[in-house]
Amino acid sequence: MDVTFLLNGETVRVATEPTQTLLDWLRIERGLCGTKEGCNEGDCGACTVIVSDTEGAKALNACILFLPQLHGKSVRTVEGISGPDGQLHPVQQAMVDKHGSQCGFCTPGFIASMATGHLQGRTDYDDILAGNLCRCTGYAPIVRAAEAAADEPIPDWMHDALPDVTEQPFAPENLDALATWYAANPDATLIAGATDVGLWVTKQLRDLQQVAFLSRCQELRAITVGDGDIKIGAAATMTDVMAVMREHHPSYAELIRRYGSEQVRNAATIGGNIANGSPIGDNPPALIALGATLHLQNGDMQRDIPIEDFFLAYGQQDRAPGELVTGVTLPKHASALRCYKISKRFDQDISAVCGCFNITVSEGKVTEARIAFGGMAGTPHRATEVERVLIGNPWTTQTIDAAAARFADDYTPMSDMRASAEYRLQTAQNLLQRYFADMSGQETSVLKVQA
Repeated sequence: MDVTFLLNGETVRVATEPTQTLLDWLRIERGLCGTKEGCNEGDCGACTVIVSDTEGAKALNACILFLPQLHGKSVRTVEGISGPDGQLHPVQQAMVDKHGSQCGFCTPGFIASMATGHLQGRTDYDDILAGNLCRCTGYAPIVRAAEAAADEPIPDWMHDALPDVTEQPFAPENLDALATWYAANPDATLIAGATDVGLWVTKQLRDLQQVAFLSRCQELRAITVGDGDIKIGAAATMTDVMAVMREHHPSYAELIRRYGSEQVRNAATIGGNIANGSPIGDNPPALIALGATLHLQNGDMQRDIPIEDFFLAYGQQDRAPGELVTGVTLPKHASALRCYKISKRFDQDISAVCGCFNITVSEGKVTEARIAFGGMAGTPHRATEVERVLIGNPWTTQTIDAAAARFADDYTPMSDMRASAEYRLQTAQNLLQRYFADMSGQETSVLKVQA
């Protein structure tokens, strides 16, 4: 594959294998060793680089970013964040002045994340830096450095003009072309953000020969807010989804903020999170609780299904060979939706349990209920027995207690490194109690409740 992009302001054309990572290419082929390899799975942020496209600049993990994903874009590494004559970027100078670097291994990734935030004019450093880990526990001076640089002007060299590129077979730019190609190549791998597929390569050492990259297919990236619903294209990033959900479904937005770092959300897509069918994916429980509709296409044939029907069994989805997920539609309004993520680490961690509740109460009685969990079974699915006990009964603690006892009928939880089966079942019951308290006006956020 021939790929064209800007690297630190210079146009480069690279003949590459489909799954060569940017990190390996930078370090091995270009000798740019400022970008570090830490975890090699998108967790630590040591490999963070700045990638710009028509929508602006974003921080991404180079370790799970394949070179073909960069076609037509711009990349800046820590070497290119300083000026062409060696001038320090304001965040670099601030890191020196505020003693923000200790061992230094994580520093290039922090610089890239901070420079991205500086370019965007952002000051929400807890989010900007959540995907960068410092083993020396030097976060306080790093944050002070980010704050010190906030008002400094953006250096001229940070504004990149994107290269002109032609459409490539591996990066289709419209849905019909993609669907036609995939129907003819049903064994191929579709790659959107590569936050999951990237680990197939870096950790499982898979050889993916036939692939197509979706990031240039604008139809799949669109988000349309209508009068009563929201349609989200499968290749919309979780950053873009979160921005829309903050206005319409704030609890879902907070779930998105926690399920991945800035770097991960900038790459991960809603369609990828659905299509991989993971029992611990955080989007499906929220979408099931909302009663979302999933859109699929096979060649020129399209179909829609309730998203809860998509997940058949562990590792098995209702998707035919050559059929791709194209998007999802969800209600615009659901004031009773609440999403609760339980994990060992608050930010950027896989859920032990993820529960989402959407219960309608009218004149003191439950009239509708949609409850869905991830992390409880081989697939994300509804708690139909719990819902049955709730519907038609008074919205009281007695009803909640009776319904909570039925979680054992809906799920046979698994035990693994994240939690025991007993913990998961008890947590699900407790989350229903939490939802009742939440909807009764009690403060339940761990960020706000104090002992």
